[in-house]
Amino acid sequence: RVVVKVAELQAKTLGGILLPDTSQKKPTSGDVVSVGKGKNYSLTLKEGDTVLYSKFGLGVTDVELQGQEYAILFERDCIGIMPSSNSTVEDIKDIKPLGDRVLIQVDSAAEESAGGVLLTDTAKEKPTTGSVLAVGPGKLNEETGEVQATKLKVGDKVSFFKWAGDAIETPSGAAYNVVNESDVLCKL
Repeated sequence: RVVVKVAELQAKTLGGILLPDTSQKKPTSGDVVSVGKGKNYSLTLKEGDTVLYSKFGLGVTDVELQGQEYAILFERDCIGIMPSSNSTVEDIKDIKPLGDRVLIQVDSAAEESAGGVLLTDTAKEKPTTGSVLAVGPGKLNEETGEVQATKLKVGDKVSFFKWAGDAIETPSGAAYNVVNESDVLCKL
């Protein structure tokens, strides 16, 4: 397991608008402050790494200590290592995926139907294709400590399950998704 000091809540938007407590999203990133030991392997994460972790991880335990929030989680619940502790969502393209995760830049949604009708945002189909920007080292077998390398490579064009992974949209409108390699349906 690893202990992560959870990032501060975003109190205002990039445009300077103050957000009420109910509108603030709970951060799923932070700095690693302690790293345990694997049974038959060494953990990839090191103290000081800034990580993005899954908000749906089953092994995530939130703890508050002396007014600071921490998350205790398995390394497998960490999505990737961010470039620095002051990284923003715009830096997601520079994340180093962990395990068998793959960072995909998602293709943009169709703006109009086949018949030429312009689509509203709610009518647009969620894209399920994109280009691989980064791949993790591979899936770890926690019993043997062996890593099975990923088969996908940077630059591959892929199709993935519609609701797979952790979708991230930047303020500039770029869409990314970090999925497990097993959630990729095929290379295109």
